[in-house]
Amino acid sequence: MSISDKTKKSLEKIGLTSYEIKTFSALLKSGEMTASDLSQKSGVPYSKIYEVLGTLEEKGWIGSDDSRPTKYFAKSPATGVESTKQKMESDFLQNQNVILNELVPIYEKSGTSERPDIWVLSGAVNITAKILEMVDSCRDEVMITLPEVGIELVKQALPKLRALHDKGVKITILTSDKIDKESITSIKRVADVKIKKGLFGGGIISDKRYVVILLGPEIAGENSSDIIAIWADHIGLAGFARQYFEYLLKDSKKV
Repeated sequence: MSISDKTKKSLEKIGLTSYEIKTFSALLKSGEMTASDLSQKSGVPYSKIYEVLGTLEEKGWIGSDDSRPTKYFAKSPATGVESTKQKMESDFLQNQNVILNELVPIYEKSGTSERPDIWVLSGAVNITAKILEMVDSCRDEVMITLPEVGIELVKQALPKLRALHDKGVKITILTSDKIDKESITSIKRVADVKIKKGLFGGGIISDKRYVVILLGPEIAGENSSDIIAIWADHIGLAGFARQYFEYLLKDSKKV
């Protein structure tokens, strides 16, 4: 059984070369082999095979024994992926520190200030339109805090949420314990749903960047029945909202 093109592309995206993929695939399918046998089995030139084996072993995808000649064996793909993930995270943090240590002081010294895109939205129609636009453009993950008054909005968004679910987008919805069972059943089909007693306020975070925070009619004015919200294209604000969302999830009840 050969590795699919989809899996090969995923392996390439996390840092494995074509030769490394061929070598690991051969070991995975045939068991332990010498470098010479691996070269023939995988199609990797003998002049390159030891270099490839060395990098695969360094990355945590294969191991070797002490026999003569040395035999190589594939480690669990889960082990290889986890080793690569840890290495990437470590490299990212190291590069992040180098970048920020030099560039942040330059940025601060210049006196430049960020100009995030932040808007105040008023009225259910405008807020609903913006939220539906966010859901429609989501690519990876959407997190929704849903008070009782927001259930109609989610009903409108259900077709879009269903489309996201079918595309593999992770959807998490935290909702009030006052939401009716029929509505819970509907949204549970497309999302991971959790319930929190006494949930106040609501909002949505899309792809860890875009956020809408519902503020309620009392902030719009004493005599106003209109709800207002803040929409922002700001990673910092979205990150803060996400941390609060995850805090609320801790003592929520899974449906």
